[in-house]
Amino acid sequence: MGDIENKAEELGGKAKEAFGEATDNERLADEGRADQAKADLKGAVEHVEDEVKHAAEEAGDAIKGAANKVMGAFKKD
Repeated sequence: MGDIENKAEELGGKAKEAFGEATDNERLADEGRADQAKADLKGAVEHVEDEVKHAAEEAGDAIKGAANKVMGAFKKD
């Protein structure tokens, strides 16, 4: 799920919460708050996934660079 979908779910949750509060429907208001929390959690997980992917790419690049340096030391001129 992307940022737009998360934002839509969050806004839907806010609307559901507001409608539930306006109509004294606590279950609906709770569902709205849960939808908002779920959207926030999904956004946080996606952010962590992106950070891990970026760190893995950087680590891979560093390993390739080190391997190339070692291989270069063994090349005969």
